Amino acid sequence: MEEAAGTEASFCLQKVTLTDDSEDDYQYEEIPADDEFSIQEGDEDLSKALQTIQEQAEDAQILALQSVVSSEKSVSEVPEAVDDFLCNFLVRLGMSRTLDCFQTEWYELIQRGMFTAKDIGLVPTVYTHNQQLETENMRLKKDLENYKLAANKAKEALLKMQKERDFHRMHHKRVVQEKNKLICDIKRLKTHYASYEPVLKQLTEKYQTTLRQKMLTSLERDRAVGQVTGLQATLQNLESGHAIQIPVTKAGQECVRKKGLEGPTQKALQEARQQKIIDAESSSHDPGRDPMKKIGKRYPKDSEFPVDNQVNPYLASTKEYTQPLKSRVYRLSNTLKAHDLMLSCLALHLRKNIVATGSDDCLWKTWAFPSGIVIVTGEGHADWLSGCCLHPSGTRLVTSSGDATARTWDLSKGKRVPTFGGRAVWDCSWHSWGAFVASASVASTGRMWGVNSERCRRTLRGRKASGNSTEFLPFSNTILTSSADKTLSPWDARMGLCAHTLHGHLHSCNHATFNMKGDTIASCDSCGVVKLWDVRTLGPMASIDADPHPANQVVFEPSGRML
Repeated sequence: MEEAAGTEASFCLQKVTLTDDSEDDYQYEEIPADDEFSIQEGDEDLSKALQTIQEQAEDAQILALQSVVSSEKSVSEVPEAVDDFLCNFLVRLGMSRTLDCFQTEWYELIQRGMFTAKDIGLVPTVYTHNQQLETENMRLKKDLENYKLAANKAKEALLKMQKERDFHRMHHKRVVQEKNKLICDIKRLKTHYASYEPVLKQLTEKYQTTLRQKMLTSLERDRAVGQVTGLQATLQNLESGHAIQIPVTKAGQECVRKKGLEGPTQKALQEARQQKIIDAESSSHDPGRDPMKKIGKRYPKDSEFPVDNQVNPYLASTKEYTQPLKSRVYRLSNTLKAHDLMLSCLALHLRKNIVATGSDDCLWKTWAFPSGIVIVTGEGHADWLSGCCLHPSGTRLVTSSGDATARTWDLSKGKRVPTFGGRAVWDCSWHSWGAFVASASVASTGRMWGVNSERCRRTLRGRKASGNSTEFLPFSNTILTSSADKTLSPWDARMGLCAHTLHGHLHSCNHATFNMKGDTIASCDSCGVVKLWDVRTLGPMASIDADPHPANQVVFEPSGRML
């Protein structure tokens, strides 16, 4: 009964009159909000201002104390009456009929005067306190159970973290051991490599010496071919009965020889020339003998390599320099919707305002620049186009593709001419004479194709990764290639030999090109670094970190002063 009375103490209804109890009769002056903490200017001095601030601080303390006292003085707690206690108890248990009987009999006795206020009495406050303590005890028990559950979960998480910590410690120790082992192996390999380094240097020097000798031999052979050509022209003149004429030398050849400086090669050539003149004279008297008859070639359509000392006719334009405009002067003039997919390559015509483009949609197009009118659209490749290059005459186009082919196209007739096969081809380039095409493929090799014979004339081997670009030195037989093995190399196209390998890039070399004079090489890699190389010393001149993104292509301005 006491527990029920304690739990239902909140249902007690009391009538309480709230009075304004004030401990002191101090009358506070109302201070306008604008005048608080204000000091009037005029007769008041600094001491009065300080006194005013102090009084305002005391008033604030008194107001705070009064608010604390008023909050502590809550509604007085009056012990619960017995009848209220019993009614609340019966209501809580749902004993409505018992409650009706109790109230009928209770109020009847009160009206008869049999019960007085003193006889009725009040419920002792100890029951209310016991009920509150019991409620608090129940709440604390529930909190204790929740805390126990949280502690168990935390314990499980701690054990799991300890196991993971032990696992990672063991893994870290194992990695440290493997690292130390690799460091020891690297040191041992460095020592082993150092023992072979002198031999490698000697072999490299021998290789470079042999390569120079081969280059000199090829140059001598070209000079001999030129002289033989002159002798053949002399013999033709003799057969026709005309006067003997000295053939005109090509640009870049020196035919004037000083006496006393002739070597064995020159003497042998002079003897061969004299012998051919004698044979020509004798053949003029013997019509059955034909000294000019040659033995047939295995590939009669093969084009001969041109002499390597030609003069570049575009060198005159290198003196002209176009000063770049300021950035605010450049404006967008036209935007062309060239292809449906990504644009992968672009080539400019040498003499006309024509541009050729290739795309991942397996098509190439030529455009009138800058109007954007489509001139020719070519299809035939089975995969994306990786590169395109226009013939020096501007009438042909060569394209390379991921379908493992490089194809040439006749723009004047609108048809496809030879197709060259291989692995996936990354880039292609025309020779200045237009008789050869060079290609770079994913097979770590470069190839030079004869356009007339439609076959591979030379295969450039020696790279460790795929070739990314290839380009001919203007009016020369030198091919420049860049590779994914971070190197670029000039090659002799006539023999298919690498003249030198330039090291310096730390990432895959994407493209390399010559300037118009042919004395400087520019290259770029997949980390945005551009390097300039001196062709004469085969060493780097400058390195420029152009952009954090990959650099795909680099090109010189015709004067060579801007890149």
